[in-house]
Amino acid sequence: MDHLAEKYLRPRKIPSSACSGCGLGQVHKKILLAVEQSGIGTADLVWGTGIGCSGRQTFNTWKGDNFAGTHGRVYAMAVGLRVALPEEKKILLTVGDGDAFGIGLSHLLHCARRNVGVTVIVADNFGYQSTGGQYGYTTPHGFVTDSSPYGTDEPGWLQGGVDILDILKSAGATFLARHSSFEGQKAVDSVKKALDNKGFSLVHFIYPCVTHFGAVGLKSTDNGEIVRWFEKLFSTEGKSGSGPHFSSGITHDAAGSRPEFAAALKARTRKIREEPHVQA
Repeated sequence: MDHLAEKYLRPRKIPSSACSGCGLGQVHKKILLAVEQSGIGTADLVWGTGIGCSGRQTFNTWKGDNFAGTHGRVYAMAVGLRVALPEEKKILLTVGDGDAFGIGLSHLLHCARRNVGVTVIVADNFGYQSTGGQYGYTTPHGFVTDSSPYGTDEPGWLQGGVDILDILKSAGATFLARHSSFEGQKAVDSVKKALDNKGFSLVHFIYPCVTHFGAVGLKSTDNGEIVRWFEKLFSTEGKSGSGPHFSSGITHDAAGSRPEFAAALKARTRKIREEPHVQA
């Protein structure tokens, strides 16, 4: 058993619940590496999960405290926990692209607006793969999926001059980064910085789905071929093409620039309690 899994994960949740060739295990391991390198113990962090592939992969795996939220509600639950828990306790959320950029987007934006002290890891496989491979909010334009047999024709959050991370930055997020699931220490370092930020942090991981996006969108179930296609998204070769292309790394770091929501709320509450009571 991997030493990280033995140290941090519940044995009954090993091996991975993901399909063969899926990149979710890589994302999960980068989180655990960041946790270990940051000196975070199981008692120091509460781990929340959303739905879909990413939620199934990480649900109740953490040996410490866990919680789960359905259909975009994990952020609202995390806000309540952030107010209730001590400031030093960290809250980590693992969610999918639908949970983050679709049904949960409103809650996510309000988390960023308030600068709630949580770290969100978005594991994005370009669609709703756990329910059959329907297209989603980040599916590349024109790709055939289970629900777009003639190719997607809707604009998404990652093409045509639109980037969801820019929207989150405008909403008030204080740390944002994007990586592929194949990256090494550079991606781990971004997760470490996200965990260290007292305010709202989000790291967007793009990873391959072999079972649906690969088989239908890329017309291949060959792991090597699919991995090379995803790696190209972040390469100079991909930048010169007509399809989507992404830069890897931190896109926005304003840690400490805004008050953290729960800390500010508690300070305000203390101030009100200390003020002389005014009779009506």
